[in-house]
Amino acid sequence: MPKDYQGIIADISAYTAELRKAEPDTMAGFYQLSKAASAAGALDKKAKELIAMAIGVALRCDGCIGFHAKALVDLGASREELTEALGMSIYMGGGPSVMYAADALRAFDQFAGEA
Repeated sequence: MPKDYQGIIADISAYTAELRKAEPDTMAGFYQLSKAASAAGALDKKAKELIAMAIGVALRCDGCIGFHAKALVDLGASREELTEALGMSIYMGGGPSVMYAADALRAFDQFAGEA
């Protein structure tokens, strides 16, 4: 059965809200780090999201794939930009990255269909 990345990120979002209640300082620090790391600089936000997606694939993180696929769609990334980043992830991560790269493409297509 294909993964439902919209459902995956909705479920994770519900529980990160619980973490924010239980660990407000830790979660505030994480979100500040996220904001700072993803801010446009020498690399724009889309390039940074492509890097994050490639890392999410290499680390086999379904939640990362879902959140970064949605962000890439929202930032106007093309499917071709994504597949080039996935190609690098496959190169660096081998066979397991192929499996998660396919899932990342599926996630992107799910969110692109929603847009």
